[in-house]
Amino acid sequence: MADCSLETLRHSAAHVMASAVKQLYPDAKFDIGPATENGFYYDFDMEHRLVAEDLKQIEKVMKKIIGRKLPFERIETSREEAKKMLAGQTYKLERLADIPEGETITFYKHGDYFDLCRGPHVENTGCIGAVKLLSVAGSYFRGDEKNPMLQRIYGTAFATEEELKAYITLQEEAAKRDHRKLGTELDLFGFSDAVGPGLVLWHPKGALIRHLMETYWKEEHYKNGYELLYTPHIGQSNLWETSGHLNFYRDGMYSPMQIDEKDYYVKPMNCPFHIEIYQSRLRSYRELPLRWAELGTVYRYEKSGSLHGLMRVRGFTQDDSHIICTPESIEDEIAEVLRFSLHINRAFGFKDIKAYLSTRPAKAVGEPERWEKAIASLRKAVEKCGLDCDVDEGGGAFYGPKIDLKLRDAIGREWQTTTIQFDFNLPERFDMTYIGEDGKKHRPYMVHRALLGSLERFFGILVEHYAGAFPLWLAPEQARVLPVSDAFIDAAKKVQSALRGKGFRVNVDAQAASLGAKIRAARQERVPYLLVIGEKEAAENTVSVRTRRDGELGAMKLEELCEKMQTEVDNKGLL
Repeated sequence: MADCSLETLRHSAAHVMASAVKQLYPDAKFDIGPATENGFYYDFDMEHRLVAEDLKQIEKVMKKIIGRKLPFERIETSREEAKKMLAGQTYKLERLADIPEGETITFYKHGDYFDLCRGPHVENTGCIGAVKLLSVAGSYFRGDEKNPMLQRIYGTAFATEEELKAYITLQEEAAKRDHRKLGTELDLFGFSDAVGPGLVLWHPKGALIRHLMETYWKEEHYKNGYELLYTPHIGQSNLWETSGHLNFYRDGMYSPMQIDEKDYYVKPMNCPFHIEIYQSRLRSYRELPLRWAELGTVYRYEKSGSLHGLMRVRGFTQDDSHIICTPESIEDEIAEVLRFSLHINRAFGFKDIKAYLSTRPAKAVGEPERWEKAIASLRKAVEKCGLDCDVDEGGGAFYGPKIDLKLRDAIGREWQTTTIQFDFNLPERFDMTYIGEDGKKHRPYMVHRALLGSLERFFGILVEHYAGAFPLWLAPEQARVLPVSDAFIDAAKKVQSALRGKGFRVNVDAQAASLGAKIRAARQERVPYLLVIGEKEAAENTVSVRTRRDGELGAMKLEELCEKMQTEVDNKGLL
């Protein structure tokens, strides 16, 4: 029976797209065409440089092929015969060479088009339903910048036109919320070729929002029993040798710098520094648990083609934490860290949160009984919090099981933020111990916890979730006073001064423009409160209040307005 899953449908659509490209551009050389989370792509090498109009023509040919309901036929062949079938297809021949000796080599054929492929595929092209080609971009062969640049066509496919239309509508809404677009429009952040790709420049408004995020983050950590740390940006090579990063993560690290004839690396992780603080003296079970947190900036190499606004950068600040505790307290600690993670994520406006639990893989470090205890602690914590949870059996890292939290944003997209990760590896590598009640040395449990993930990426998620219209507590400008004419500028400044005295972020629009133009400008900049002041308001010591959320509220005394705004700030806009 043919596989009719969405992934298989989309992979089959990629084959149909490749066959359409072959019809239109016979000189094209082909690489791969997998299904993705939201569609599919295929990489081509051809003389013609594809543009948007070309995609329309390719899509038109695809729809004809789909309409013919051509069956997908699986063909097994020898390696020598496969080489003949792929004659002239340089990239396909390299992919063929990747297939281990003894493994069955298969092609899939529809009409007169065949492709090296493991499958599976739908029964025939008519099962694909609805397709849409979305864009074309450059992509290096095998993702290596030293290899030729290919042309990658992105598309999506669904079983029905209705599903496709719903997806396109969602994409259009997502495009309006794109944090890169809004970041420029609202003057929040930027990048500079002079500084380098993937390195964020925070503009004043974005920096203010980040400051508010960090301040809240720090205050809540102190309230919930954490201590904050600061650690250097660089460390000697022996630190990274002990941690294993130089063996297992070197490709993600930047080249060393020489200081006093020793190699130093900018840090890709904060963990080894926290462990060094732990190791600075002998620890007792009476000190544990230790909950240490840091907003630590790390640097990781990302290929230029994978950089994406704030979502994928080369330098970012990770809201890192490490919980070091005894085996007896681990269950309570995991329950607490999960509760705290949910508390923080919800404060930023995310209510729909799902957990994903990854368990012990085939190859793992640490005693099996420790793994069992750790996994049980994670399960109980998820159950206690009443979260929906998917389990990825065997999907944990070699050094420990983990929980990932994914948030659903305002338009239904999932974003991973929090990770709660056990680590049985680093305590062994650094020989971490504590003196137990019995006077002997014991190995502590260690848990990594990134709550927001990174400030840069989480900020990008917030921009898209709120479409740039931040809740009052995060808005860089909470209110704008709009004098109806120059005669009321002094009165507007008195209102500004009074509100600033109460701790609110308020500006005056003193431009020589109409009131309507001032209102439009403030709305475009997503200012939450607009305070109009004219002759009547100046005489009565009031302001006419309009809010982004509630619309026209009429005249208010400043005391009443301050009380309303403070309540909204205190409740994080969640009521």
